[in-house]
Amino acid sequence: MKTIATLIYPDVMSLDVTGPLQVFASANVECERQGVRPHYQLRVLGEKIGPVATSAGIQFIAELAWRDVDPRSLDTLLIPGGIGQQAQCRNHPLLTWLNDAEPHIRRLGSVCSGALILSAAGLLDGLRATTHWSDMDELARNTKIHVDTDCLHTYRPEANDGSHHLFTSAGVTAGIDLSLALVEADLGRPMALAVARRLVMFLRRPGGQAQFSALLLPDANRTPRLLTLLEWMALNLSADLSLDTLAERMHLSPRSLSRLFLKELGIAPGQYVERLRLEAARALLQDSGASISTIARLSGFRHPENLRRTFQKHFAVSPHDYAARFA
Repeated sequence: MKTIATLIYPDVMSLDVTGPLQVFASANVECERQGVRPHYQLRVLGEKIGPVATSAGIQFIAELAWRDVDPRSLDTLLIPGGIGQQAQCRNHPLLTWLNDAEPHIRRLGSVCSGALILSAAGLLDGLRATTHWSDMDELARNTKIHVDTDCLHTYRPEANDGSHHLFTSAGVTAGIDLSLALVEADLGRPMALAVARRLVMFLRRPGGQAQFSALLLPDANRTPRLLTLLEWMALNLSADLSLDTLAERMHLSPRSLSRLFLKELGIAPGQYVERLRLEAARALLQDSGASISTIARLSGFRHPENLRRTFQKHFAVSPHDYAARFA
């Protein structure tokens, strides 16, 4: 059995702990349903044995003290986030233990702002990493890290760049996506699909998918003119949303508009348009009952093949299969 352990500490985010662990627990249930032995043993590690209060006010029980654990007994260790991570970034005994343990653990990863703990330990230096979007700037203060601002997780089992061993994930539910990817690497895609179905989840959001919907991009720093344009775009998805057309509407040059998008949204206008149309197509596939051809037209993709290619690129599934599962 592979031992999957998670760290807990005062004011840890409860979902960062329970979400990923439930994926592995559900994999064990699926193993038993298929007549094979459970594959995972789950462990919760704390500063010391006993109850630990989470940021939700409920308590988890640490069954082992991390300082007493032989790292070679762990297959995978996950470091969750939460408002208590700041204190753990200054917890020098923990950071030292993580450094000493890292070479002996097959997979070491983080959920949400847990990446900041790995960063404080120096374990992400030279690697590509991500975290919750609100903590990106803090993670980027470590200039030795290649921060990816727009992905769900950085785990790639087939890669030779260290991402099969050390990896990070974005906020809360991205830890579940990461855990599904770990189960898929261990037990195959059919098992990961069975777990996702049991948890009523969409399998599987690729690690490189955007962290949040284009319709929900933070707007605190948007200029009023850009906000007006974004609102117009959302209401006119089937219109010509080319860079030249948008620039003319804003009375800017295409180059100036591109710079504005990159500054305030972090992506190019064309990428934003694609995401906006993709979100609309997803909503129509789930709720409208319309044909794929009609959805492609209404969401601005014009032709079903354009919709299919974009869906496959972002979600690794066809629009038809997505509708069959969620409509």
